Amino acid sequence: MRSVAFLTAGALAVPLLGACSEEDPAGKPVAGQDIAPADRDLIADGGTLRWAVDAVPETLNTFQADADAATSRVAGAVLPSMYRLDAGGRPRRNADYLESAKVVDREPKQVVLYKLNQQAVWSDGREIGAADFVAQWRALSGKDSAYWTARNAGYERIEKIERGDNDLEVRVTFARPYADWKSLFSPLYPKQVMGTPDSFNDGARRKLKVTAGPFALKEVDRKDGEVTLTRNARWWGRPAKLSELVLRAVPRKDRAKALADGKVDIAEVDAVQAQRVIAAGRDSETASGRPKGRAGGPANGRGLASPGGERTPAKELRSWAIAHGSDEEAADKETSARKKRRKAVAAHAAEQSALRGFEIRRSLEPAYTQLALNGFDGPLADERVRRALARALDRKELATLVLAPLGLPAEPVGSHLALAGQPAYADSSGALGDQDTEEARALLADAGWEQGAPLKKQEKKQEKKQEKEKKAAGSEKKKDGKGEGAEGDGTSVVDEDNKSKVKAEKKDGEDQDGEDQDGEGKEREGKVDEAQRLAQDGKKFKPGGAPGAYAPKGTRAPSGGAGGAGGPRGPLAKNGKPLTLRFVLPSGPGTESLRAVGERIAKMLDRIGVRADITKVADESYFKDHIANGQYDLALYSWPASAYPATDARPIYAKPVPAADGSLSVEQNYTRVGTDQVDQLFDQAIATLDESETRSLIRKADARIWAAAGSIPLYQRPQLVAARTSLANVGAFGFETPVYEDMGFLKKDAKGAKGAKASGSPMPEKD
Repeated sequence: MRSVAFLTAGALAVPLLGACSEEDPAGKPVAGQDIAPADRDLIADGGTLRWAVDAVPETLNTFQADADAATSRVAGAVLPSMYRLDAGGRPRRNADYLESAKVVDREPKQVVLYKLNQQAVWSDGREIGAADFVAQWRALSGKDSAYWTARNAGYERIEKIERGDNDLEVRVTFARPYADWKSLFSPLYPKQVMGTPDSFNDGARRKLKVTAGPFALKEVDRKDGEVTLTRNARWWGRPAKLSELVLRAVPRKDRAKALADGKVDIAEVDAVQAQRVIAAGRDSETASGRPKGRAGGPANGRGLASPGGERTPAKELRSWAIAHGSDEEAADKETSARKKRRKAVAAHAAEQSALRGFEIRRSLEPAYTQLALNGFDGPLADERVRRALARALDRKELATLVLAPLGLPAEPVGSHLALAGQPAYADSSGALGDQDTEEARALLADAGWEQGAPLKKQEKKQEKKQEKEKKAAGSEKKKDGKGEGAEGDGTSVVDEDNKSKVKAEKKDGEDQDGEDQDGEGKEREGKVDEAQRLAQDGKKFKPGGAPGAYAPKGTRAPSGGAGGAGGPRGPLAKNGKPLTLRFVLPSGPGTESLRAVGERIAKMLDRIGVRADITKVADESYFKDHIANGQYDLALYSWPASAYPATDARPIYAKPVPAADGSLSVEQNYTRVGTDQVDQLFDQAIATLDESETRSLIRKADARIWAAAGSIPLYQRPQLVAARTSLANVGAFGFETPVYEDMGFLKKDAKGAKGAKASGSPMPEKD
């Protein structure tokens, strides 16, 4: 199965179908690519580009279960692909391999005729041809269990593959109609890889002896964590500008340092590291008298997590006094600590200076973050409760929280099955309805959840215990001004890493529904301040700053007691049990914004009487042990957008069915919510060869997925890439398939589309 759920990994970019007019609901991509485009004649010949990846790929076979983003990057540079995406998210025939491809027969069987580029050859000199197509089909058809394949979507529908009128033609006959036939044979592996189970299962994991791209695989060095690609001498297309492309494994938390140390030239980074690069660039511009660059970060590094940045003059004075005091033991300790701080500050300053040679290129990934609601059992098994939670969410506010501080358009995603600009996209969220707190409360009441319903004795004891903990936590927060969790929302935050629990206390000056009496001016100011603060370090919200927490002018005084606006005084209850849901979130570095979004969602749910107990878990167990196993009520995770939703999205939204052993087979539907009607629409879409009809069926399926409220798309994921200013045609690609042969370093004094100048040699020294 092609789709992969992830938190921080890059999305899988695959070709799209069809085209649309300005009136088409697909529209245009919300954000364009940002790759510092430059003509090839402005790029120096030669050089080594070192590109950060999460890890050296476990396999070089993209059709195996442990393939990852680095696997796809290698395949994109060294193997044929029949179709690729342009910057606008539209498919383009890859002329380097394919002269044409079209459906030549529909009855009695669908037949697709491929005409290959007559110059296309493998690195061993053999022509790319029907034998390679046949070998890949047989390996991925699912008929031979000796092949350890992770997916075979589409290949199982092929009946036969034959040579056409000549060696350059390949005829593919389908046993059943297949709308997504363009998804096949991308990438295409040589018959030497696909020909036998052994070569497929093991041979292609560590090496690819035969390739056919602008680059060839030179070496996989697991000890040093590098994959080296070199220019392919037999490449018939435009020659690669780079001599070498090195993929180097660098943990995401260490990427700013790796950039500063010259270990990599380009790396995808998180928001905090991006702010460091932006601040370094601004410092450089200020020093040189140049105008400031693009918006997107605090000037002069304000708010960045630098060593000693949190120390006040009072603390420094106290430190000096201790270091020069009469207590020799304390003075020695403080003197040593001061030296360490000075050393750390100097190292940080040196890194900032080195980061001046980089810039941030930003776009939106072809992937979106969603709120998943586990409908297997418990309160969320009731569709009315799921719909109520969905209606309580302000998706625009959540998108703004994450994207606006990064200088990216904050548009909520309106489809589960495509993103704006993709042919199948249409905003179908109207099938569920806009944010409406009163409607959410009405749905919960209809489901039997009532305010002030009697609680069981055990639940009452638990409530009293929680109140005591809340007061204790509040006292601690007043002492030091700090606290863990979503402030002011009454939610519980549990950290499984240290087994500590802190209860958030209502903020001073707010009623229980978060209403502030200071008016609209402070609301607007609070929104801006908090959005900027989130982008910098993901810290919790301060009193008076939570966006959306103020009643508009003219709102009647609350009539429902302390709950505000008629709101509940506490969680709703049914059959003696409160409406409390376990909200699972990751705890690792780089997921700060995800946790901030989760805390904001918990606050929104609290307003309708739903308590969300936030549980923070280690990243490595987050998906495997909680999402996939159904050990959650609410969770946040991302799905990559597919160009072929009829094929790729079906297992994500298919109705779970009982397995032979009595368990529930969910495929990739981790919310356990599905309907027969959605399944039928997917089946019709995949068997329809009329592209406009396929799009229509996909949009109908999406509307029904919205209505079932098993998952709520929130926002498209940001894509932030730090790159040397001298690099061209590489960065935040958005929808585009990277064009590896055009990447390179600008010639000295050459300017790209953004006016970036090359800084010194086009080939940075290799460390």
